[in-house]
Parts: sequence; structure tokens; C-alpha cells
Amino acid sequence: MFSLAGKCALVTGAGSGIGAAIAELLARAGAHVVVADVNEIGGRRTVETIEAARRSAEFVTLDITQLDACVALSERLHAERGPLDVLVNNAGVGAVGTLITTSPAEFDRLFAVNVRGTFNMLKAFLPAMVVRGGGSVINLASAAGLEGLQDRFAYAASKHAVVGMTRCAALDHAKSGVRVNCICPGRVETPFVKSRLAEYPDPEAAYREMCSTQANGRMARPEEVAALALYLAADESSFVTGAAFPLDGGMTAGSGKLS
Repeated sequence: MFSLAGKCALVTGAGSGIGAAIAELLARAGAHVVVADVNEIGGRRTVETIEAARRSAEFVTLDITQLDACVALSERLHAERGPLDVLVNNAGVGAVGTLITTSPAEFDRLFAVNVRGTFNMLKAFLPAMVVRGGGSVINLASAAGLEGLQDRFAYAASKHAVVGMTRCAALDHAKSGVRVNCICPGRVETPFVKSRLAEYPDPEAAYREMCSTQANGRMARPEEVAALALYLAADESSFVTGAAFPLDGGMTAGSGKLS
């Protein structure tokens, strides 16, 4: 396993799903993990899991759409531990709809969380990394940020923005020693996806259909996304920056769509 011993990492949206898996794996690799989420119950559960494995973590309630809250957290952690070593911008929301069926309110909601929220976290935490001369930022985008998908107008637009921010920030700060990359998962079997499946008349048929959108015929597990995040957090990926990694079972290798 890659080692993050002595490092401090912050993971947003770490109360469940991909974020929880990333937080738990970074902690197992030796990092002190700041588990950030608007969901206190889920976030504290992640911390309990980490501490049960005799690793180090703390929970903070954080709404990434509020820049002041992001800056305040950055200042507190900087005073206590110095600049972050690893920032994982995982928190995000999704929506189904075309341009015609997407309301302005829904469009604004996705951009407030997925785009402005990522911007807020970068704005709050990246400057100290630049001053120190090192750090790894990992943004969670999506396969929908690499290609167009049917019935995902606002979601795909927001994730394309995350990919763009990743690439630009990486170029702007490469010589400072700060690396910025993003992971672009396809369908991942998370609690959110499972809750959507329960809404279908035939959940088993819907599950098979969701799996079929990946070229290898299955969804990813959160732990598989976490494994890539660990690599990007570790010193072994020191030459990797500005990359958008598909983690989609081959979906973006050819034509595909989510349903």
C-alpha cells in the first residue's frame, strides 16, 4: 500500500459512498483524515469506522457552497496542522434531465455544489499549498465530464466544468509543486444509486440496465475509486498532474449512455 504517514487529508462528502471509502483508505495508509460533510450522522459514522481500525480522523460539518465556511475551516486546520497535504473534493449532487426538462433552480443547484463548491474549496485551501510548495488535490468529476450523455444535461455540464478547473489549476500551479488531478467514474454502486434503484417498478431489471452501461457489464465499487485516489494522494504519483482519469469500466472508450 502507498504510505501517507504523517500527512493530513481532507475529504468532502465523506459521510457515505465514494467519499467514505476514500476517507477510510487514506486513513489506513496513515493519513490523519478530516471527514467533512453536511450529513453529521454519516460523517461521524465514517470517523467511527476509521477509529475502530486504530487510525486517526475527525469530523467537521461543512457546506461547501459557503466560501466563508470553507475559508474558516482552512484557517483552523492551518493553525492546528499546517497546510493540507491532500484535498479530495468529492462532495457533489446529481440530477436527471434534458435541457428542456431541467429547471433553472435544478441547474443552479448542481452548479452551486459541483462547480462553485469545488471552486470554494480550491480557493480556501490551495493558496497555502502553493506557499508551502507541495500538495495533492483530487477532484471527483465523472465520465459525464468527459463526454456527452443523454438525459444528464446539467450534471454533465457541471462535471465538464470540474474537469476544466482541474486542468487549469494544474497548469497554473505545476511549478509550485502542487498537483491537481481528477477522477471520472462511471456508474458506482453507492447508497445514492441503490436508493434510485428502489424507485423503479422492477429494481432488478433497472440494476441490470445500469450495469450494462459500462463496457465490462458491472458497476464500480466505491473502494475501486478510493484506490485511485490513494495513488494520486501518494508521493508515487509525483509526476501526475492535470490528468482526468476515466474509471468507468470502459464506458468512455466508445459510445455509451447512462439511464
